[in-house]
Amino acid sequence: MTAGLPVALTFDFDAETLWLAREPDSINKPVWLSQGRYGALHGVPRILDLLARHELRATFFIPGLVVEMHPEPCAAIVAAGHEVGHHSHTHTWPERLTPEGEREEFERGLAAIEGLTGKRPTGWRSPSGEFTPDTLPLLKEFGFTFSSNMFDSDSPYFLRDGEEATDIVELPFAWALDDAPFWLYSNRLPGRSMAAPSAVLETWSLEFDGLAREEDRAMVIAMHPQVIGRPSRMWVLERFVEHALAGGGRFVTCGELADETRARLTA
Repeated sequence: MTAGLPVALTFDFDAETLWLAREPDSINKPVWLSQGRYGALHGVPRILDLLARHELRATFFIPGLVVEMHPEPCAAIVAAGHEVGHHSHTHTWPERLTPEGEREEFERGLAAIEGLTGKRPTGWRSPSGEFTPDTLPLLKEFGFTFSSNMFDSDSPYFLRDGEEATDIVELPFAWALDDAPFWLYSNRLPGRSMAAPSAVLETWSLEFDGLAREEDRAMVIAMHPQVIGRPSRMWVLERFVEHALAGGGRFVTCGELADETRARLTA
């Protein structure tokens, strides 16, 4: 693998689907849904601006329904040269679906992203952070080359089907490398507080420093435009990018990281 810790910035562009999929009656709650719309209106433009200023490419995991609901920011993501991964169609948790329903989510999401980008996505992230018994067979059937879902390693590896390794590269991350546990506030969960921006910057910077000292590690950060997209949190992302670049880190898309991993593991 090329020298320097590879860092993949990933963004789950859920918009309103984060709320609609969990509570269908959210369609009648405009204030509730406005939390997700913020990501489309303000979060994505700020993220694209930051990435452009630092000449970085990132991976956006987008539900098919978001492609339909917010075509302009999705088109801007593609026009800027970023990678688009599959994130279901409606953001419905797969464990709530029948096998036929999960297949439909894959197929409709694939069609929406192919219509947006002109090609099939090769990477997948679950909308719930979980697999069903049908998920891995669907990933194989539809030709996915990487997954970014697991929490069991600091190094990418080949996803396993029981005792057998597949040719799908897993790019694991962790809750500490996700913006939602720090900042995704819910007015239905009394007592939940939001972390100071400085605490998140310290966490991500120390994680980078520790991983950079070890061999064959990678750092995958999972973010959400409706969460990271506020100015105080964009400050965290920019300071982290500067810290990683100063420490010899190199920013890659998930697809690039998967290709590097495959070459390393099969050499």
